[in-house]
Amino acid sequence: MEEESISELFWSVARQLRHQSHERLQPLGITPGQARALTVLARHGTMRPSELSEHLKIAPRSTTEVVDGLEDRGLVERLPDPADRRATLVELTQAGGTTVEQIRAERGAQGERFFAALPEADRVELARILATLRASEAP
Repeated sequence: MEEESISELFWSVARQLRHQSHERLQPLGITPGQARALTVLARHGTMRPSELSEHLKIAPRSTTEVVDGLEDRGLVERLPDPADRRATLVELTQAGGTTVEQIRAERGAQGERFFAALPEADRVELARILATLRASEAP
């Protein structure tokens, strides 16, 4: 039996986390894509949909669908851009901010449960390694 590569192992673990995250977000009525959009808006503030697309690394049409779903739930709102009356901005609502806090809490608890199989020293080392890889991400 041949050994799995680091890449294969990483993707397998990422799939497990993504699947668990999807299950944990269901009670909130949020998809993983919507959760990512809310988190970006919470981190970076009000922005144009095109900027949100860039942060999410998805097509503008897909961003429109995500924003529509979030707006329908009252989690974001579209506002006119004071710098360009033809453009709009996307902003978190108070309910959106509350939802972001729920997402962060759930993901934190999920991560604690998932990574509990590792000793503390291994979790610290893994966090360091992943932060290094994230920082070296090529555009």
